[in-house]
Amino acid sequence: MNYSFEYIDIILLAMIAGFIFLRLRGILGKKTGHEDDMASSFAHDFDFKKTPPKREIYEFNEDDKKEFLKGAQIAYETIITSFASGKITDIKSLLNQDVYNSFDEAIKERSLKHLKNETTFIGINSAEIKDQNQKNDLLEVSVNFISEIITCIKDKENKIVSGDPQKIKKVNDTWKFARNIKSPNPNWQLIETEV
Repeated sequence: MNYSFEYIDIILLAMIAGFIFLRLRGILGKKTGHEDDMASSFAHDFDFKKTPPKREIYEFNEDDKKEFLKGAQIAYETIITSFASGKITDIKSLLNQDVYNSFDEAIKERSLKHLKNETTFIGINSAEIKDQNQKNDLLEVSVNFISEIITCIKDKENKIVSGDPQKIKKVNDTWKFARNIKSPNPNWQLIETEV
């Protein structure tokens, strides 16, 4: 077998690489450390005025509002039922830290008193955007929900403390959701329940 062609290939490729290196060095030059400061070679007769960064206004159009309301209704039902069952760790991503802490505190208090919340979520009659505003990069939207819920609270002997397990109650809630418009995360968080 003759391996001379493999050596010739390697030598040829090394020569091509060397040629390309020399051409790039000739075009780009080499850095010696004795280069002049480019800024000092230009006249500075003009003033640079720093313009304040423009605040980006997020356009919350009608399609965005419809999509937001669909998600807000799902979140509303999920949060109500999870809070009633005492499983707020399942919905931690839907709540900001303050709301999560207050829900957790209420569930612990209910547990200490040996109370049990029985809630049946019937449905949402209406959900409409009440208010929206932008604070820097945070878009906040308040939503008014009118829903129907059957709820009662029972003690450890299963006696009803409040509510009626047979009566549908109409509930009017206004919740505020927020989202960072610069974040790649498209999810909203509940930041207030009593707006």
